[in-house]
Formats: sequence, structure tokens, C-alpha cells
Amino acid sequence: MTHSSLSRRGVVAAAGGLIPAPGVMRAAETRPEFVTTLTALGTLRGLRSHGVEIYRGIPYGGDVSGVRRFVPAAPVAPWRGVRDALTLGAPSIQPASGLHGVDEPAPDENCLFLNIWAPAGAGSKRPVMFYSHGGAFTTGSAGSTSQDASNLAREYDVVVVASNHRLGLLGYLYLGELGGGTYDRSGNQGMWDIRLALKWVRDNITAFGGDPDNVMLFGESGGGAKTACLYAMPSAAPMFAKAAIQSGPATRVGTAETAAKTTRLVLAALGLQPADWKTLLTAPAADILKAQNTVIAQHPAGPGGWRGIDDFAPGGWGPILDSELLPHHPFDPAAPATARDKPLITGWIDSEATFFAWAGGDKAAFSLDEAQLRARLKPELGPAYEGVLAAYRQDRPGATPSELYLAIQSARIMGLGTLAIAERKAAQHAAPVYYYNLAYRSNLKLPGLQVGGVGVEAGAMHAIDIALVFDNPVGAALLGDRPERIQAARHMSQFWTSFAHTSRPVADGQPEWRPYTAADRATMVIDADCQVVTDRHKAERVAWETLTPVV
Repeated sequence: MTHSSLSRRGVVAAAGGLIPAPGVMRAAETRPEFVTTLTALGTLRGLRSHGVEIYRGIPYGGDVSGVRRFVPAAPVAPWRGVRDALTLGAPSIQPASGLHGVDEPAPDENCLFLNIWAPAGAGSKRPVMFYSHGGAFTTGSAGSTSQDASNLAREYDVVVVASNHRLGLLGYLYLGELGGGTYDRSGNQGMWDIRLALKWVRDNITAFGGDPDNVMLFGESGGGAKTACLYAMPSAAPMFAKAAIQSGPATRVGTAETAAKTTRLVLAALGLQPADWKTLLTAPAADILKAQNTVIAQHPAGPGGWRGIDDFAPGGWGPILDSELLPHHPFDPAAPATARDKPLITGWIDSEATFFAWAGGDKAAFSLDEAQLRARLKPELGPAYEGVLAAYRQDRPGATPSELYLAIQSARIMGLGTLAIAERKAAQHAAPVYYYNLAYRSNLKLPGLQVGGVGVEAGAMHAIDIALVFDNPVGAALLGDRPERIQAARHMSQFWTSFAHTSRPVADGQPEWRPYTAADRATMVIDADCQVVTDRHKAERVAWETLTPVV
């Protein structure tokens, strides 16, 4: 499971580092000082600075190399004395050029570390916000500067936790078919890791002033998909109270049958026969990564390198159904019963596909004429494409062929799945679901992309919500330099943190965010000035339901 053959982090790095360290130090300059916390496992030493206590690189799991590569990790062993938690831990194996943490170590297969941001000073029973990073299950880390949670902790009195976990081949290779026994639980190593991190939070977060009975899951893109899986995981249900799924609508996950085909592709990339599968336990990590990249290159996601959340063709990486961990698809055919009483936020960004077209090198998508638009839509949607296109023209008068195409693709990639999650959660008539569209438009000119000699702006594209949710608009290049980004960030971070506190999303001076229902379909349109719209883009929704019913 991946959004593109070229990861977001790799694209950002190749574009000259579009995400520098944000302006997170708003409090008066103070001299950092050491601070210690006694956990159930031992004492940790972190840093107190600018009103926030930060602990980095905390181990939460045991060795996951060699014979432990493709099985669930054991909990970390207790330690004696004081353990430093001053620097980031290693992220999972991936191209090092795609990482954006300050002084972040090189990727390593032993990557089970987490970071904590907590308000300085005495306090207890604070909401805990448990974040899963994006990167399409193949890249990313908890150390990215765009996800620095200092502002959230200091300004909104929350404790934030983010984890590294196994990714790609090491996180999702399935060996149950070939290895059986010990490897029956393989195929979901990355999700086992995140669940283990969540258990660590339950057992230890009180020491940091957090409330283990008020944990909010949240994540963006691949992290949103991870959050959807956690939300549906029966064994995780006792460890969280609510969740927010951002541009990551994993309504379905993969199957062991498809994952087994991917395993054979990996073996072939390494020049191995199925009988030689145990070589995977001793192969150098560099060879593992090379094989992963070979499989991705040989099985591209499709035109422009796009692959939707629910595309589980062989060659993709992501969670699979498992009788113990994920016995059912997260939101198909219904919302998970185990999370029936847990409130949910879910939503997507107005032009998600702008990112994927740019990242995938599909420059032609930004300069389509009418004939080219139709030539793309007909094979993708079939004869019914005319009805969808007519609905988009009705909702978006004056839109260019490229704007229509990107809007339609945005719905296909993120919108339809997100709407399905909202509809199915609302159908439970239990805990509320809050549905949003992010409309803030960045004026950043996308590197390497021009139409008629004029640069193309990022607009409301995929990934701009990260800096907004973490209230890091200063220095976040993806957001551009429009003054409105400051207010958009304040509103989105207030919605998320108020939801963490009270299970109701509220922002100062903004309209009441009503729960989504089949009768109302209330949509919070988030921007510098927010508004609630009933059944936004109704004609488009109806057209899609006619083509492929959402529910």
C-alpha cells in the first residue's frame, strides 16, 4: 500500500528541502535545562526548554533484527540508572535522503523509539495526543521538524507522543505462507510496533502528566491510514478514547494472499527461490531496501505514480487482515464495532492530487485541454465518466480542464474513502463523527513545475495540513508565505486539541462544528475563516454514488 512510487519525503528532499525547521520557539528565550522522569521501566533524562519538556529517542520495543525481523517485537526491558532521552532515535530503514529531523540518526532496522512533548511544570490528567507519521507505510519518522509538537504542548496543555516503527518490507513482509508457525503473525510488523508504542503510553504516560484514559490517536496520509487501522483494532480499543484520520482513508487493508505474492516478488528481486526464504533473516539491511525499491519500480502504482489508499495489488506495502490484530477491514462494510463509542474526526484537503501529480512527475496534468481531460477520464472511470464530469462542472463553474481533473483525482485518492468513513461512522448512531475539508491554499511555487512559463502554486494540496495541525506555520515552506496561514494553523490546531480535551472540536471565533449525519452532512471548511457547509459539493457526491455507491 503506497500513494506513489516516489515517496513524499524523497520528493521534498529532491526539491531542495521544502520543510525546514519551523518556528517552534515562541516563548521567551531560556536556557535549556535537564529534567528527569521516573517511568515504570526506569528514569529518563530529557530537556526543559521554552515551557516544554521534551524526551527524544525513548526505546519502547526490543530487538527487531535477524530472526526477530518479521515477528512482533517484545517490550523493551527495564534499565537501571538514568537513561538519556536527549536525541532522536533511528527511523526505520528507508532512503536517508528523505529524512528531516535535526541531528537524526541514519535509518536502522532497530527503530522502535518514541518522542514525547509535555508542558513544563506540575500537571496531571492532561490529554494525550498519539501521532502516527505519514509516508505511505514506506518512509517517514517521528523526528520530522514539521511534526514538532512543542507548540501544541505549550499552548494547549496536551502531551504529544510520536513513534518510529518498522516500514516497507521490514514492516509488512508476509512470511506466513512460506514460514508458518513463528511467522503466522507476519505481514503487520509495523502495526504491531505502533500498538506496542500505544501500550507503552498506557503504562507510562502518567509520569509525564498525561491521562492514559484520554488518549487521542491522530495521523496524516499513511499515518491517517495507520490511525484508521488502530481505530479498528480490537486489542487497541482499551488504549484510546478518540481519533482523527487526516487524508488517510484506509477503509480496507490487504490480504495474506496478495501479500504472499509480494513476498515472491521480493525473493525474485534478491535472486532467491521460495525455499530460500530464510535468507531474508540474514540479508544485509541495504539489500533488503534495494529489493523493496526494485519491487516498487517493477510494479508502479499507475499513471503519474498514483495509488489510492485501498489499492493492494502485489508490490504494495501495508497492513493485512489478521485474525488476531485486524480481523476485519477498518471501515468496510461498516465502521468498527469496537470503536462504536469513540468520537472521530475525519477529512481531506481540497486538491490532494496536486501533490501526487507533482511528486509523480505528471507535469501534463497541469496543462490539459478538454480532449486530454476526456482521454484521461474515460479509461479511468469508464463510460460513466460523463456524469461525473458534468457534476464537477456544475459545482465548479469556470474551472479549467486541469482543475477539474485534479479535483476528480483528489476525490478518487482521498475524498471518497474519507466520505465513506464519515457515512459509516454516522450510521452507528453512537459516538459522533466530525467531517472536514481543508481549504487553505498555499502560494508556494512548486519546484520544477511551470505551465506556459508561469510557476504552479501548491494550493490546497496533500501534506499541507501537517504544519497546520501542529501549529507550526512559521518556516513551513509547504504553506507558502500568505499571512492567512497563521490563522488557518491556529484554527486547525485548536480544533484538534479541543477535541483531545473534550471530544468536541472548537476554535475561537469560528462556527460550531456539528457532527456529520446522513440528514445534515455538515462539513467544516477549515481556512483562515472557517465555515460549516451542509453537504458541500452535493452534485459531485451524488454522481460518485451513482457510479460507485459510497455506502
